[in-house]
Amino acid sequence: MSYQDVFVEFWEQVLESGKEGQFAKLTMAKTIGKPDLRNIFMRPVESDGEFKVLLKLRYRSKETEDQEDELTLDEALEVVKSHLQKSFWSVILFTTTKDVIFKINRKGAGSISEKQPTFSDVIFAKIDED
Repeated sequence: MSYQDVFVEFWEQVLESGKEGQFAKLTMAKTIGKPDLRNIFMRPVESDGEFKVLLKLRYRSKETEDQEDELTLDEALEVVKSHLQKSFWSVILFTTTKDVIFKINRKGAGSISEKQPTFSDVIFAKIDED
C-alpha cells in the first residue's frame, strides 16, 4: 500500500485526537540526509472554537531562524505532507491515550504502529508575541 493511503488513515487519528482533546504533540522525525531543517513539531494552542496548533520548524544552522505559525489541522496537514519523503521518513502523534507512529520505508510503503502514551496531559504551547 502506498504511503499516501496509509498517511490518510494516520491523519484521521490526528484529527480525532484534536476533536477529543487528547492531542499532546506531533513530531516529524528521521530526516533524509542532512537537511538544514532539523525537525517539525506541533503542540496545541488555546483558541476559541476551532482546534489549532502551533507549528514550529526548527533549523540546524544558527543563521536560519526557527519559524512558528498558528494553524488549523487542515493547514498543518499541507505543511506535513509537503515534507513527507522529501525531508522526513516518519511522523509521531503523541496523544494522552497512545502514541501513533507513521513510517515510510525506502520502497515508499507506509505503516502505522502504536505504543503506550508518552504524555498523560495536554500542555498547550506558548505563542511568542513579537
